[in-house]
Amino acid sequence: MKKEKQILKWLNNDLSSKEMEDLKQSEDLQTLEKIAHYASQLEVPKVDSQAALEKLQFKKKPKVRTLNFKTFYSVAAVLVLALTSGYFFFYNINTSIETQIAQRKTFTLPDNSEVVLNAESKISFDEKKWAKKRSLTLEGEAFFKVKKGQTFSVKTTDGIVTVLGTQFNVKARKNYFEVHCYEGLVSVTHNNKTTKLPPGKILRVINKKVENVEDFYSKNPSWILQESSFIKIPLDQVIAELERQYDLKIKVDGVDTSKLFTGSFTHTNKEIALQAVTIPLQLSYKIEGKTIIFYNYGAN
Repeated sequence: MKKEKQILKWLNNDLSSKEMEDLKQSEDLQTLEKIAHYASQLEVPKVDSQAALEKLQFKKKPKVRTLNFKTFYSVAAVLVLALTSGYFFFYNINTSIETQIAQRKTFTLPDNSEVVLNAESKISFDEKKWAKKRSLTLEGEAFFKVKKGQTFSVKTTDGIVTVLGTQFNVKARKNYFEVHCYEGLVSVTHNNKTTKLPPGKILRVINKKVENVEDFYSKNPSWILQESSFIKIPLDQVIAELERQYDLKIKVDGVDTSKLFTGSFTHTNKEIALQAVTIPLQLSYKIEGKTIIFYNYGAN
């Protein structure tokens, strides 16, 4: 009862200086101040006093119960947590856009920069802060047409791509990181080393090793035109892209997946795509249920 009286006096602002000091030393004050703060934000409903009085005359005398301050504090703590969580949810949530297997999306960012997102990929960014900081995170592959302005950054697990306004493609898959510059100048930071890419240049990292790559002369990534192209790429990466574009499960039987593949496959015909990959490598394939098995030609 002593604590209850003390809290009631605090609510009525009737505490003496000593009593106030004692309360400051306890763990109760911070919780009470938060409750008082949020309670002050609530709007008190309007009540028809005459109608309320008439209803009260027909009610039984209410039971008087002692306030359980332990429960009171628990409820208050939940209230404070809920309000705090709500704040972070509404003011710190990121915008995410993603694609599924065999899916592609084209959309614009808040500054009207254009993005084409390849299959099984995702980007996320803070839309509220975009005007001050053009920065996004990429998982997968995307082609960007960036409007000129302040620095535009694409963050991946393998490196950061930075531009002011240009066209470029970023591929960030498992054990594979590649950046093509199609227009302007692209800055790529990988393992604390920064490389400047002018148009026609590529930075490629496979299994954490930087590869020497020849220049290219195309104006757009081939995958935008419904075709995946490769120049000296390990077969396991080509298989992964086939699975992505056709929702396939591909296994190998006695095949060296580190062998390099140069060529392309279409995104519009599964049979032709499988033949385009297996025939140049002297491989065959068979279908078992929903699984496709690659094996060396003549082995089965």
